[in-house]
Amino acid sequence: MSRGEHHRIHAHDRLQRNRLRIAQEAARLMSEHGIRDFHHAKLKAAERLGILETQALPRNLEIEQALREHQRLFLADSQPQLLQQRREAAVEAMRFLAAFEPRLVGAVLEGTADAHSAVCLHVFSDDPDAVTLYLHDHGVPFETQTRRLRNSRDDQPEYPVLLFAADELPFDLTVLPRDALRQAPLDRTDDRPMRRAALAQVEILLGEDTDEDFEQRLSAALR
Repeated sequence: MSRGEHHRIHAHDRLQRNRLRIAQEAARLMSEHGIRDFHHAKLKAAERLGILETQALPRNLEIEQALREHQRLFLADSQPQLLQQRREAAVEAMRFLAAFEPRLVGAVLEGTADAHSAVCLHVFSDDPDAVTLYLHDHGVPFETQTRRLRNSRDDQPEYPVLLFAADELPFDLTVLPRDALRQAPLDRTDDRPMRRAALAQVEILLGEDTDEDFEQRLSAALR
């Protein structure tokens, strides 16, 4: 092996080790400090580790995998119960919001929810004010924000977001037009259509989440 080839192999190995270190540190920051944004978590992790190479920044999917491993190793006694609690709350909220055809998204669906995680739902109405009026009429205090979701590289519309709490759990509703039921926005982890689950699918998830193969079987139905 030539010296140049040896150098390239060594540099590649170092880069891969740094990617793993950043992913693990980003996962720790997300778990312990409630950081929800993958990009922010990886930049903060790289800064804390003193790794300046942009090539060493892991993909979001690598961070999500590291987060699952972190939870398995360090939160096995608490995270499953926190996840179950939020899935049960999601079912109640989806029944309450049935008129807006809610879909569960995010960490509660994916199985990575922890003490910092909100129950994130997509609700659908061509009149966003209909959702706010519904909450108001039922005495649910809420805050409003906006959020950009990616339908494609060039299409990133802004949608209203409604935030409220119930039974001391945070809820996050993104209000989309009804035609958005046909095509989910792109997921921030892998740029594929976001996984979404209707009420019946979440009820199945609650009833069968001890089955090791269930997550794989369900995934095909969640697009």
